[in-house]
Amino acid sequence: MTPRALLLSAALAAIAGAAAAQEVNVYSSRHYDTDLSLYEDFTRQTGIRVNLIEGGADELIERIRQEGAGSPADLLITVDAGRLFRAVEAGIFSPVDSPVLQARIPAKYRHPDNLWFGLTTRIRVIYYDKARGVPEGLDTYEDLADPAWKGEICIRSSSNIYNVSLMAELIEVLGEDAALRWAEGLKANLARPPQGGDTDQIKAVAAGECWIGVANSYYWGRLAASDKAEDRAVADKVGLIFPNQADRGAHSNLSGAGVVATAPNRDNAIRFLEYLTTDSAQRIFADGNNEYPVVPGVVPTGPISAWLDVKVSDVNANVYGANAARAVQIWERAGMP
Repeated sequence: MTPRALLLSAALAAIAGAAAAQEVNVYSSRHYDTDLSLYEDFTRQTGIRVNLIEGGADELIERIRQEGAGSPADLLITVDAGRLFRAVEAGIFSPVDSPVLQARIPAKYRHPDNLWFGLTTRIRVIYYDKARGVPEGLDTYEDLADPAWKGEICIRSSSNIYNVSLMAELIEVLGEDAALRWAEGLKANLARPPQGGDTDQIKAVAAGECWIGVANSYYWGRLAASDKAEDRAVADKVGLIFPNQADRGAHSNLSGAGVVATAPNRDNAIRFLEYLTTDSAQRIFADGNNEYPVVPGVVPTGPISAWLDVKVSDVNANVYGANAARAVQIWERAGMP
């Protein structure tokens, strides 16, 4: 049985009957083996066993909702502020008053009412084909709508949570009318109908299918750190543009967590959440998915460490969920697939 299977088996057994005082039940949509080393280290340091249940974000949110007051879940970890907002809307989280979390995590990566806390960040990056050179004049997300790039851009579906969150921020900083014009301009510049995931956009740029692509930073990190020579070759063929460095900064999103309102082990959940903001845990947590640590001053060690001096937007990540419905509507009005 694999280490992951053993941990899951232990989790189910523990949830069924172990004493609650020395455990914390974590529902997580992150599926990285490096996270397991954090759970084990936390147990070594505190004696508190981490019981892990994995699944998709929406699946876990619905599961906690259906389990109701009897849910064993103490902590929900998921990716993208839009999904954290869905958990808030479902009434899953309760506020946490922790001086440690408030001191360690910047305000823009915390829910305004402390219902969830960011743990790692990723940036929505513009990629370009090095063989064709730097696309001069492409410095911002807004520039993606410039007719100069007609037929040159690859991006995944507008319904994807990453693009919904990007649009949500643009609504916040530009207003709805300007965001709609931007979406229409971007659609006119597509090299092909949106398809595939973020990695597919980077590969399409490397293959010359489009000059410009849009994808999260950690997908490039995965390719650059891959054991496969063909993946590393893809990473080498693309250049990265971190948008809006001369003004508000690049759009960043996050992995985050919140304490479940009905948590049977609330104190342990808060203690575990605070542990995840320690320097050592932050580094491991971020490196596991080639992301940036959320705590200032903690430096990642993976490929993304080559891109540390990046200005990011100060828009609070909660906006991505709050503006999500309007973001979807604008994408649809623009006719963006």
